[in-house]
Amino acid sequence: MHNTVDLHTHSTASDGLYSPTILLEKAQEAGLRVLALTDHDTTNGLDEAAEAARARDIEFIPGIEINTTVGKSEIHVLGYYLEYKRPEFQATIKILRDARELRGKRMVELLNENGINISWDRVRELAAGAVGRPHVAQALVEAGYVQSVAEAFEQYIGSGCIAYVPRYKLSPADAVRLIASANGLPVMAHPVSLPGLDELRNWLPELCHAGLVGLESYYGDYSDEDVQALLALAKEYNLIPTGGTDFHGPGIHPTPLGARYVPYESVERLKEAAAKRKGQNPPAFTLPEPVKE
Repeated sequence: MHNTVDLHTHSTASDGLYSPTILLEKAQEAGLRVLALTDHDTTNGLDEAAEAARARDIEFIPGIEINTTVGKSEIHVLGYYLEYKRPEFQATIKILRDARELRGKRMVELLNENGINISWDRVRELAAGAVGRPHVAQALVEAGYVQSVAEAFEQYIGSGCIAYVPRYKLSPADAVRLIASANGLPVMAHPVSLPGLDELRNWLPELCHAGLVGLESYYGDYSDEDVQALLALAKEYNLIPTGGTDFHGPGIHPTPLGARYVPYESVERLKEAAAKRKGQNPPAFTLPEPVKE
């Protein structure tokens, strides 16, 4: 079955390897008809991506991915159909981006302290947009310390490694409310990577109360069993099942752009939900103080 929908992709505006325009070119080559750009904590690539999508007759969905933390788990929340130019929303995600930049700087410092000599200036050059760990990994590859991005994560910058630095600890419920403050549709990202479906079930009531509208059920290399379990959970909590590849570029995630089937019904349901919010005054959001570690 040929897939035409990918609702989870990244560009150079955050930690993807392709510019928004090149990403849309790749989407067209893959036969996609619908694409959402969901960069981490930034909307800086959306205008370019929307223009590139129009030129290629691809239906474009403006999105974002907010990174959050619960205990030792890293939880991501996607947002779709954002009114992303709202000043209050932009001010908040700038705070989150600045925190990512400080995290990247500290990683480089720790690497240098351990005799791994890469420069912050080079990491910034590789990033172009918001800095992420893949850019530090690219610098490590370029400097010859590792052979691949995956090896950089395993040896130096993954959890428990010498240069790992925890992130700004925004909660998933906060991320849901932040996305809702821009009239966006919050969706839990790649839930099987969480501690388990039982743990997810414990979190869902609070997240639904905060405004969660979807559950990423068709994702990357999820098994049929994973997909069916998530679809059942989405139905139980009246959530829209969404999906995508989490495409960052070759060699970062195993699933190529557009290679995970996502039914167009997911897009239709998101569009219907977005239409109900359009033009409404969204709830205000106040960013909590970051957790000091």
